[in-house]
Amino acid sequence: MVVAALQTVHHSTSASPVLLALAGLVGGFAVGLTGMGGGALMTPALVLLFNVDPKVAVASDLVNSLVMKPIGGGVHLRRGTIQWRLVGWMVAGSVPAAFLGAFLLNRLGDSKHVQSEIKALLGWALLVASLAIIAKAALTARESRRLSAAGLEPNLAPHSIKPVSTLLVGVAGGFIVGMTSVGSGSLMIVLLMLLYPRLASKSLVGTDLVQAVPLVLSAALGQLLFGHIDFGLAGALILGSVPGVYLGARSSAVAPDGVVRPVLVSVLVASALALLIPNNPARLASVLGVVAVTAVALWGAVDATLRPRAAWEAAGHSRTRWVALQGIGAPFLIGFFAALLYFFDVRGQVVRAGSVSGRRPLAPVHPA
Repeated sequence: MVVAALQTVHHSTSASPVLLALAGLVGGFAVGLTGMGGGALMTPALVLLFNVDPKVAVASDLVNSLVMKPIGGGVHLRRGTIQWRLVGWMVAGSVPAAFLGAFLLNRLGDSKHVQSEIKALLGWALLVASLAIIAKAALTARESRRLSAAGLEPNLAPHSIKPVSTLLVGVAGGFIVGMTSVGSGSLMIVLLMLLYPRLASKSLVGTDLVQAVPLVLSAALGQLLFGHIDFGLAGALILGSVPGVYLGARSSAVAPDGVVRPVLVSVLVASALALLIPNNPARLASVLGVVAVTAVALWGAVDATLRPRAAWEAAGHSRTRWVALQGIGAPFLIGFFAALLYFFDVRGQVVRAGSVSGRRPLAPVHPA
């Protein structure tokens, strides 16, 4: 059965290889410029612009990502900005979860109804990625202001590793990547930021890029076994994406982040709506519901992250646990219910505890 799957050949599009290479160039440039958006841009582009079967689009873009990720990871390897302990815990969760996602995608079948459902799944993943990018920008800005006001510098390495939460980040991100090819460069880096808010951006990006290599490899191998990869399509994308990543990385130092990220988010949201709402008002309502539910969970995770650790300890709660519940659970509805409990109960306790500890007088200093 495996041999038969490997022998399956997909002729998924009649598009010109030149146009596919150009699409790869644009997607690669976005990855090099922002560190995000590879699968989130390329997979919907293949489905919407080139009419590629959704399963083949996911599988072929995973092969494209497998080439791009090591290029960026190699740069950070030379700079020494990779936190290998974080990589290890994330990979332990993401590799099996990615293969499971690829397996479940294959089990869905190939009917037109299934293709429609896969498009909807991809659309939801794009919305989550859009919200993740917005959350990353907000979290980065607020954390930078907080550190600056306190006269502190970002940490190049975490003070302590949170093994279970970091493992769950890998599981959640790996499963979504295996099903949709979206999330390794958007959702997972935001979840890392929530768990390790003082970790320097270059360490976050380097760690995320390196852990994504075995993650994408696992998902791609799963798709290869199930026969969904169009190597001609993937090869054309790679021809464009490799120089695109290089040009994007070279331009990242001068490109205004305040312009690039809103454009990227706009493209992702537009792609998501095109996939989710093909003249379907009921689905529009469900899309808005998904956006709202995910946004509430991410908002709660960001808010919890920015509350001082001393206030959490005074309130008798674990900041790591509540950040993980809301952030990692955001795409799975768990985060929404955790956020409701956080905002209506836990947050008030933490704020009150922080106010009391802030008013507590200092111990008198007795002269020697």
